[in-house]
Amino acid sequence: MPSFDIVSEVDLHTFTNALDQSNRLLDTRFDFRGVEASFKRDGLNATMFAEAEFQLTQMEDILRGSLIKNQIDPKAMEVGDMEGFGKQVKKSVTMKNGLESDLCRKIVKLIKDSKLKVQSQIQGDQVRVTGKKRDDLQQVMALLREADLEQPLQYNNFRD
Repeated sequence: MPSFDIVSEVDLHTFTNALDQSNRLLDTRFDFRGVEASFKRDGLNATMFAEAEFQLTQMEDILRGSLIKNQIDPKAMEVGDMEGFGKQVKKSVTMKNGLESDLCRKIVKLIKDSKLKVQSQIQGDQVRVTGKKRDDLQQVMALLREADLEQPLQYNNFRD
């Protein structure tokens, strides 16, 4: 029976490349000359450091652009609140990795409400969809692409 998994993952190497590109862009931008501003990575989390609040909003846009260039959906990015310390301000950025149980249940409900002849089951932080026909599975993928979910989805482990 054909099946596939619905996951939400961010590749660590690609995320690191996006942060490196953002840091290089900060070095070359005219409005950031002579300013202490940088991105620091810790796993799938990053911290933006700058001297003023408006610079943090510009850095957020720079990071979004770099993520898009590296084929990472910016919906996976969750920006925290601004914190001030000393003469610098910082903001934390967390990349969503894995599906939360509420979102898994929402996906399963969406698939069941579509009345397609497939079965879906939650397996940890992913959802497995199984059906008799490959076309039914492709309809599920199309349905989920059209749905407005708060997190980007990938479809992997497709078996025929």
